[in-house]
Amino acid sequence: MATSPHTADTTPSSKPKMLHQEQKRPDRKIGIRERLKHFTFAWFLSTMSTGGLALAIAETPHQFPGLYHIGLTIFFLNIALFLLLFTLTTLRFIYHTSHFLSSFLHPQESFFLGSFWLSLSVILAGIQTYGITRGPAYSWLIDAVYVLYWIYAACSLANSIFQYWVLIQWGKVRPVPPLPSIFLAGYSAMLTGTVASMVAGTQPNERAVAVIVSGVAYQGFGWCISLVAIVGFVRNLLDNGFPPSQLRPALFIPVGSGAYTIVALIGLANAVPDSMSQGYFAKHPAAPEILRILALFTGVFLYVFSFWLFAIALLGNVGVVGSMPFSLTWWAFIFPNVGFTLSTSVLGRELESEGILWVASVMTVLLVVIWLVTVVGCVRAVWRRQIVWPGRDEDKNR
Repeated sequence: MATSPHTADTTPSSKPKMLHQEQKRPDRKIGIRERLKHFTFAWFLSTMSTGGLALAIAETPHQFPGLYHIGLTIFFLNIALFLLLFTLTTLRFIYHTSHFLSSFLHPQESFFLGSFWLSLSVILAGIQTYGITRGPAYSWLIDAVYVLYWIYAACSLANSIFQYWVLIQWGKVRPVPPLPSIFLAGYSAMLTGTVASMVAGTQPNERAVAVIVSGVAYQGFGWCISLVAIVGFVRNLLDNGFPPSQLRPALFIPVGSGAYTIVALIGLANAVPDSMSQGYFAKHPAAPEILRILALFTGVFLYVFSFWLFAIALLGNVGVVGSMPFSLTWWAFIFPNVGFTLSTSVLGRELESEGILWVASVMTVLLVVIWLVTVVGCVRAVWRRQIVWPGRDEDKNR
């Protein structure tokens, strides 16, 4: 029995061919609403990285006149960018509700939900840094940051539980690919500890202790989850080698696990009040000094491990320079290495090493250069329809 052309075009075997033809026709007419369908959670990697860069600039050891305002400008730019991305995500939900809801179960795009919460964490850290630590420190702002910290702590933990539950619950139906982005779900809670290390030092003593204890707990949770993920990450590299070139920037994601832990532990230890009228630290007056020593040497203990992860990722990316098409994973060049840069600065200050501090300053300059390259590449890819286009984003298997 003969089959009509229309019937043949709808057979399952012809679908990959249809998708291939769709990808080969970048000039066909597609409206903004259709492109919004493919506006994935991975876009929030850009606000993670831009906000992180603002923090790195604020904390770089060697400051010069005007650098504060450069960092402040990037901080406000990041808030505007976040609001834009949030608006576009909302429009995606309105216009493509089923596609948006299925993204929470998608084995690739769902990993990037954590980047939304991580973007909020760097905005909160930026408010603390530019509004309090290095800013006017209005009393109402100190109170507001304290409240926002606890809201973020609750939401980030809930997100980590939800995301890993989804991965476990749906793992057999939708196999979970061994991608470095699996770290992001745990990072959203782990960064609570890093934010706590920035917030605690400017809060009243009673509040500070609560923030410090919660920060250590969250950082411990994030580090343990990351350590489990690192085992799978390294095992996958040994079994399968480096991933395709467009995914290799994500190799830097694990670097943040140890780096941000260093920043958090030393920052939290330094924020412990030297004198308390009651409570644990009143009963153990030597605890603050002991914790500072312990945090420093734990940081040194972790630093070379972070450097090893960084070096593996760097070598993996150097091998494909010039043949790496743009993808949103390029933003992973920045955010994890912000943590590596901050940890270098923190250790340099604690050890009073001018050499280490200069290394941290050079790393900050390199972050700025990479950020500029990534911004240009991102804008160019959108304009040339290489991303936010059917079959070319994290949702391409749908």
